[in-house]
Amino acid sequence: MKRFVLVNIMDIKLREESPGSKFPCSARTTMAEASSNNGGTDQVQCHSALNTPVQVFTGCLFTCFLKEKKITVTFGCQVLVEETSSSVRTFILNRPNKLNALSYEMLSRLLELFYASEQDSNVKMIILKGNGRAFCAGGDVTAVVPLARQGNWKFGDNYFQEGYILNYVMATYSKPQVSILNGIVMGGGAGVSVPGRFRVATEKSVFAMPETALGFFPDIGASYCLSRLPGFFGEYAGLTGARLDGAEMLACGLATHFVSLERLPLLEQALVKVSTSDPNVITAIISRFSHAPKLKKESPYHKMKIINQCFSRRTIEEIISTLENEALDKKDDWISSTVQLLKKASPISLKISLRSGCRAILEDKDRNPKWEPSRLDLIRDDDVARYFSKIDDEDWEDLKLPPRSNLPPHAIAKL
Repeated sequence: MKRFVLVNIMDIKLREESPGSKFPCSARTTMAEASSNNGGTDQVQCHSALNTPVQVFTGCLFTCFLKEKKITVTFGCQVLVEETSSSVRTFILNRPNKLNALSYEMLSRLLELFYASEQDSNVKMIILKGNGRAFCAGGDVTAVVPLARQGNWKFGDNYFQEGYILNYVMATYSKPQVSILNGIVMGGGAGVSVPGRFRVATEKSVFAMPETALGFFPDIGASYCLSRLPGFFGEYAGLTGARLDGAEMLACGLATHFVSLERLPLLEQALVKVSTSDPNVITAIISRFSHAPKLKKESPYHKMKIINQCFSRRTIEEIISTLENEALDKKDDWISSTVQLLKKASPISLKISLRSGCRAILEDKDRNPKWEPSRLDLIRDDDVARYFSKIDDEDWEDLKLPPRSNLPPHAIAKL
């Protein structure tokens, strides 16, 4: 059965971009048929009146002209592309009902788009943002876990390999990437933004690396970016999964700029007019709209002395013990809540995370994980080392990062 996607577009013209088809369609067309990629027939229905919906069969690729803005869309696609000018590409994560959690299709599409834009000499800058109330809530591993339990690790291997290569390409990208971090930025969402040159936070930004509470560990290049935060703030954020607001993101360096919501549209309007890859020009543009907000009184960033004292310890047990000793001397709710965050997390995840569960949080959603091993004292050093050892499977292939050339100095510094 054919399914249609309802799209509200004002005063548009549509032209199909699907390979092999000859399909002109304007806003005045009442009904037309177009050849799909698989040889079948898809239907497109357009209306002449303004503000009326346009129905397009899912999977067909069109370019929509909305006034001066060109938007290339695969209807039903999870990544949208805006071409307001020839020199700027805007990629929009488009799974708002899933908080833009990254599916395998999204990772593959983003990688394809980043490669193509890097090769296109007309493109000078990339803007990445999310549709809805999240920038990106992380990787969508809900499809990976059930298959892994059935012994099918290959899909998970492909999923994470695609994600890690995308993180690497972003970190070594030859053109500036501006990520608009308006809303939730967690886990894999940090992986597709923090490696980029410019990260713009707002009042709605909420950053976290929640992996230890999920029975996982902060990956996506987190060992690089978290280790470069002031003092031991990165260890604190990575181990506890603490949520940081936009002001805290700017203060610790996870964001490069802070722009208020009321000025965000003005910033985007200015950015799409950029015709250079010069980071100094882009910095000057963003700086015109940005400011440094005040940290809230209870911000953990004001706790740097305690964080440095406790999270500089070599083991998780020592970190928790030092925090508990601090709690005896000081009546501090923040210390107590930090200890509880650590004690609720997966013990093996904490140990793995310090050295470099999905069921209850992501699948059953009962928030009652049953970790195995259940306590830190049940974990041997060999248990942790096993996660860093080579996989003994003839089908296993180590991650192979693509060769990169002609890199700018800031990218070379990351290698």
